[in-house]
Amino acid sequence: MTTTTATDGAGLSVYNPKANVGTGSATMDQSSFLTLLTAQMQFQDPFEPVKNSDMVAQMATITNSSGIAEMNASIKALAREMTGTRLGDAASWIGKSMLVKSNIAAPDAAGTYAGQVTLPAAVDGASIDLVDAAGNIVKTIDMGPQKAGDVTFYWDGKNDAGETVATSALQVKVNGATPTKVATWATIAAVQSPADGSSSKLITALGSYSPSDAISLM
Repeated sequence: MTTTTATDGAGLSVYNPKANVGTGSATMDQSSFLTLLTAQMQFQDPFEPVKNSDMVAQMATITNSSGIAEMNASIKALAREMTGTRLGDAASWIGKSMLVKSNIAAPDAAGTYAGQVTLPAAVDGASIDLVDAAGNIVKTIDMGPQKAGDVTFYWDGKNDAGETVATSALQVKVNGATPTKVATWATIAAVQSPADGSSSKLITALGSYSPSDAISLM
């Protein structure tokens, strides 16, 4: 409630705390500005009129404010559209495999384990141990002599008799070298779109990843 003054019977000003005064609009658009500018010109001091430069500056200010508001609205609309597009693009990845930085290997739909280690220098011989949660070595993959760079590994999850012996995620340990990077293949099971509008997440057996986390896709 806004207070104002009133006049008594003698014509004197009296403070009235209960009087209501309209608050009007909290914002000013171009129409409101032109109305205010017209009133300013009508009641200006004829001996000290408002300078043309001042009027131009005021008009430029309201025009810029309106333009910025329209631009912000356009950017928000574009962001919403792009978010939907990114989600649609990411959804097309479901069922594919992505190579991500991880020292944990999970089996794909066929039960195979695969990945890649990056060696900083050539080695005469190296091997990879796939270790279960209890610390037992489930499989040792002999890589032999290797040059510096990326070296891939693969295991079908079976022993020499053709029996499946591993169906869960296994830790990757490299022997004979200290790799600069260990990456494994993970199957994309689903796509999650966060409520806050941030980047979509790809759900795999290794966890959630952003599309930008994919080193390679197949």
